[in-house]
Parts: sequence; C-alpha cells; structure tokens
Amino acid sequence: MPTALALSPHLDDAAFSCGGTLATLAASGWRVVMATVFTQSVAEPAGFALACQLDKGLDASVDYMRLRRAEDAAAAAHLGVEVRHLPFREAPHRGYGSAPELFAEVRADDAVVEHLAPAFGALIAETAPDLILAPQAIGGHVDHLQVVAALRRIALDRPMLWWRDFPYTVRQAVPKAPLSSAFAGLPVREIVLDAGAQAAKAEACAAYASQLGFQFGGLAGLVKRLGAEAGRERFAVEGILPDDCPGFDAAA
Repeated sequence: MPTALALSPHLDDAAFSCGGTLATLAASGWRVVMATVFTQSVAEPAGFALACQLDKGLDASVDYMRLRRAEDAAAAAHLGVEVRHLPFREAPHRGYGSAPELFAEVRADDAVVEHLAPAFGALIAETAPDLILAPQAIGGHVDHLQVVAALRRIALDRPMLWWRDFPYTVRQAVPKAPLSSAFAGLPVREIVLDAGAQAAKAEACAAYASQLGFQFGGLAGLVKRLGAEAGRERFAVEGILPDDCPGFDAAA
C-alpha cells in the first residue's frame, strides 16, 4: 500500500487546499496521513492569542486547540485519512502580536524552524511516504513559511506535491506569494476531482465549524469559495510522481 503524507501548518489547511486529492488517494487504496504542525494547546492565552479565539465566538475558558483537533479528526473521517497532531505552538503564541504581523516578515527570534526540521525528519522516517504534500505558502502566513523552510532543510528523496494555499488563492486576484520564485521552475499538475472527492472535501471543510464564520462568513461562503476552484486542485511538482498516483494531468 503506497503512503502519502500531507504536512498541514494549521488544523484545516490540508483539507481546504488539497482535501479532494487526499480523498482521491485514499479511495484509490493509498494510506494517507494528514499531519498538522501547529496544534499545541496553550493554557490561559492572552493578548492577540486570546483574541484569535474570541473573534471566533469562543470564550477564554475554551481549549481552542483541543476543539480544533476534534474538528480535524472529524474532517479526516470524511476524507478517509489518518491524522497526526504535532506539538508546536501557532504564531500568536510565539510572539506575533497582530494579524498584520502574521503576514509580514518572519520574526528574527522565531526559531521554531530549528525544531520543525528534525520533527519532520522523524515523521517522514516513521510514515515512509511515497509522496509528500505541503504548502507553497501563498498568502504569506508565517506558519506556512516556516513549514516550507523546515522542509527545505531536509534532504527529501521522494516526490513532492506543493499545494496552492486555499482560501488565499481566491481572496485576491493576485494573492501574495513570497516564495513564488522557489516554485516557478517546477511543472504544474492538476487533478480534476470526481463527484465523490468533491463531496468528501466539502464535508471535511465544513467540519472546521469554528473557522467558517471568520474565514468565509459561514457555510454558504465556504461553498461559494470552493466553487471558485471549479473542482480542481493544482500543485507544483518536485520529482517524479508514482505510477499509481491517480488523476493527475499536466495543467494548462
């Protein structure tokens, strides 16, 4: 049984960006592991970190990350994939003090990449994936940038599918893409999702109920945003895809 490993910065990124592909792989007989990086609960959050849950309608007594991990497990069930939750803190718990800072430069004192790289190496050794999926960091969120930076420190000897980060891809006509030069020379492949994969992705994305109002204005907004993707997911490809990797065509 071939294995795919998706490295998701946050508890929703992989499902939002390539959930249809993950469902397609799982339905085709692949073992799929969806590993989320920044999932650690933090007791008594304050300041901007606390504001990030209050603006979702959750009071300070709620273990926000525990709630999100449960949503992730529900999403994974719709996709037919396994989950892993890595114990790293999101950017608001690493000194980033406002929403604009999340999309600015990586802080000089943010050394999380030093810990991510060995953790990713251990996870790859454990799961032995035939294919790795990861973000291109479109949108420029610092957590996404740090995931890419950590992966670039590892001598990867297997094919990579670098996904386009949704919903940043449909929020602006020309979304911020600080790492575009790193992916510009890679071939682009596209998967056209069948009805089953589209339904699985929609159900998985809807499972992240705490995020829907903030990200999309509600479920209807999510459906509209997904519709803008027209049942397609695109990737920059590094390496040669396995012969039994289903559904991929060269993108126009």
